[in-house]
Amino acid sequence: MQADKTLKENLLYKINTKTKPLGALGQLETLALQIGLVQETTSPQITNPHIVVFAADHGIAATGLVNPYPQAVTAQMVFNFVNGGAAINVFCRQNNIALQVVDAGVNTEIDAELNIIHAKIAKGTNNYLNEAAMSQQQCLAAIEQGKNIVVAIANQQCNCIGFGEMGIGNTSSASLIMSAILGIDIAECTGRGTGSNDEQLKIKIDTLQTVFDKHQLHQLQGDGIELLCRIGGFEIAMMVGACCKAASLKMVLIVDGFIATAALLVAKTIATKDKSLPAFEDWCLVYAHASGEFGHQKMLDFLQAKPLLNLGMRLGEGTGAALAIPLIQAGVNFLNEMASFETAGVSEKEMD
Repeated sequence: MQADKTLKENLLYKINTKTKPLGALGQLETLALQIGLVQETTSPQITNPHIVVFAADHGIAATGLVNPYPQAVTAQMVFNFVNGGAAINVFCRQNNIALQVVDAGVNTEIDAELNIIHAKIAKGTNNYLNEAAMSQQQCLAAIEQGKNIVVAIANQQCNCIGFGEMGIGNTSSASLIMSAILGIDIAECTGRGTGSNDEQLKIKIDTLQTVFDKHQLHQLQGDGIELLCRIGGFEIAMMVGACCKAASLKMVLIVDGFIATAALLVAKTIATKDKSLPAFEDWCLVYAHASGEFGHQKMLDFLQAKPLLNLGMRLGEGTGAALAIPLIQAGVNFLNEMASFETAGVSEKEMD
């Protein structure tokens, strides 16, 4: 405990004696302190940052009740990722971020030679209007796959990772997770997702209320595994496992938008019970942005999170995380490279 206190004091001293007024770099100073504490050094580093996009289909999407786009778009977007044509590809190229795409449960046959991580649990979940989305065995397998993927990436000297997703219908799963864990009405958790108009939004809310009541989700607030089994997606379950493993490896974990934050909420319930995981408050979490998707700000408020960006984005794919990585790098770079008052020969009074 004394070592932690000394490290914090040393980090704050180093931050505060840079050639700037106290606090002038705002959240970048908070990042520098947070990452230094987790990495247990006054000279933290960001190495080989990655974005991982988990893709899977949802059984309910085939009904058309919660999404205006056909389920086939999930697979089409996976191929778009592979061909480098999506927004996440653009931002990762721009910022020199490694990108991995995962087939967590896309409802199509994907060539084993395709340059993605093949981790398919099944060809999409069951329709949770009628039955549980997945079995407990499938859920635990997805969580384990997420953990294994993060271990493999960490072994490539990566210590900074963000998760994105692709799955037509997955905002509905995220809304149900949010409603159950935060204990607020489904209508307050449900937005348009991908392109719904007013009439479609009403149908979506009514449908999700039916699902919520059918599965008695109000009883599952603290049971993340069962919540995933009832109404989750394979991509969300894999993100849950990935979050838990990234936290245990003390990686900088960048939280993207609405669906990724829903996965984090589930991971938080698991961390509360699993004593092999670090306490949630010790996770090195960076909240990339405030999504334009309805309900995300309520999630952030619940987590007492202050996002780095607020650009009105609601694309998913990990795009917010990719845009946040240069800011995270800036947070450690100023700490390591910026002159102090002493080394620069600058009087502190001149900076008041």
